[in-house]
Amino acid sequence: MDPVLAALRATDCPYDIVDCDPDLADTAAFCEHYGYELDDSANAILVAGKSEQRPVACCVVLASTRLDVNGVVRKRLGTRKASFASPEETMERSGGMMIGGVTPFGLPGDLPVWIDALVMERTQVIVGGGSRDRKVLCPPQALAALPTAEVVESLAKAAN
Repeated sequence: MDPVLAALRATDCPYDIVDCDPDLADTAAFCEHYGYELDDSANAILVAGKSEQRPVACCVVLASTRLDVNGVVRKRLGTRKASFASPEETMERSGGMMIGGVTPFGLPGDLPVWIDALVMERTQVIVGGGSRDRKVLCPPQALAALPTAEVVESLAKAAN
């Protein structure tokens, strides 16, 4: 069974799978082409701490905000520096997901999922679907229902 769909079903929340052109999977292009607002689109981003252990977390923030990588995220990772995981590290640590398709659903069980509190204020959000050819439309409660999920205040800042 597809691990993304299995994780979605386990939340007991309603969801829709939205097909998309892989060339339009990046958030801005997807929203413009398919008519979604940036405020209703959530980005799932893997961030790695720059230390020997390379702690990684999946951060979920609204597309209209900017992830606070070197503030809140870095402190939560317990490292002096942090950065977005490279495309290669993203694929390795997420179980094979490419940037543009990363989703918090179906990630390896040891990967924390940190959700910015602003995401929880939306009625529904559209987030990556595990590959660049699909997205998941769901209530934010589905994200919070994931076993490793935690809602974090101020994980993101207003975009400039």
